[in-house]
Amino acid sequence: MSERRLCTRCVLPESEPEIRIGDDGRCSVCVEHDRAAAAAPPSVPQESDFLKMLKKHRGKSEHDCLVMCSGGKDSTSALYYMKKRYRMNPLAFTFDHGFETDDALRNVRRAVEILDVDYLQYRSTFIHDMVSHLLETDSRAVICHLCSIWYMDLTFRIAARFRIPIIIAGWTKGQSTDEGVMSKCACNVTDPEFLRMGEATQAFLDRLGDLPKYRDFPRSMEEVLRRARKRFKSVVLSPHWFLPTEADEYVRMLGRELGWEYPRESYPAKSTNCLLNFVSVHNSMKHFGYTHYHVEMSKLIRQGMMTRKEALELLEIDFDVPFLNSIVEKLGHTFPDE
Repeated sequence: MSERRLCTRCVLPESEPEIRIGDDGRCSVCVEHDRAAAAAPPSVPQESDFLKMLKKHRGKSEHDCLVMCSGGKDSTSALYYMKKRYRMNPLAFTFDHGFETDDALRNVRRAVEILDVDYLQYRSTFIHDMVSHLLETDSRAVICHLCSIWYMDLTFRIAARFRIPIIIAGWTKGQSTDEGVMSKCACNVTDPEFLRMGEATQAFLDRLGDLPKYRDFPRSMEEVLRRARKRFKSVVLSPHWFLPTEADEYVRMLGRELGWEYPRESYPAKSTNCLLNFVSVHNSMKHFGYTHYHVEMSKLIRQGMMTRKEALELLEIDFDVPFLNSIVEKLGHTFPDE
């Protein structure tokens, strides 16, 4: 990152031709954001809109909603809100590909016990061979994007199996506030910030048929959605789009009500992500010079929900190659010393 010019407003680096930094120090993404906002100020989702959607689907099945719960602050607070604030009957769902941290899983188990909600944990090493292949070929594909396609396909299938009409995510305004984009796992790959990442991931997926195990793996999030619509229609929503509550506020609430704690190991700081996320971050920094977290936090900066200084502190890399190797050893891979 130090070798690239950083936008003086957000935390995106110069990455031609998609992200350019002008003479005033602002990146082209910030300039376009300001232009679009001036032409048509963005609408702010209202909680009343959320309540209408919940009312429409409440009581349609045994569970009113399926809550994707990783054990992080955003997903755990989403579960809390659905149960306590909105009086819904949720099914908590945890996806574990073998790289979830014990701290995160402990947060989930404690939350579902205190909230007294039904809980389903799905653990599978299905994606391990795919990630091993990605690492062996030094692909520029984003591991987190591949994993998102897998877990969203799985989530839609679980919702269809239990005929649950609403899928609740813990996605924040930094990821998106648009349900259509959120259904694509919070990343619009046509945006300039994601364009090269999306192209690299798509190229990897296009060659995935060479591995017989993954011949039926969805080749895009759009394909995930097409398959989902044929099985059962579920809408993807996040309470964080509609609530003005700051993360620090609901972290205090989670600690007080559910005994929630930050995991000892995670990136970015003050977040909860799986161990494989460290590998994905390492690869994205190597190939692109930034990660999807830089994109998310830049959006929060433009919305006035985070300062640039806060973002830079949270994004500081605090892990090394030996730590990465301790993660990927189960995949039979080793990173060279750098």
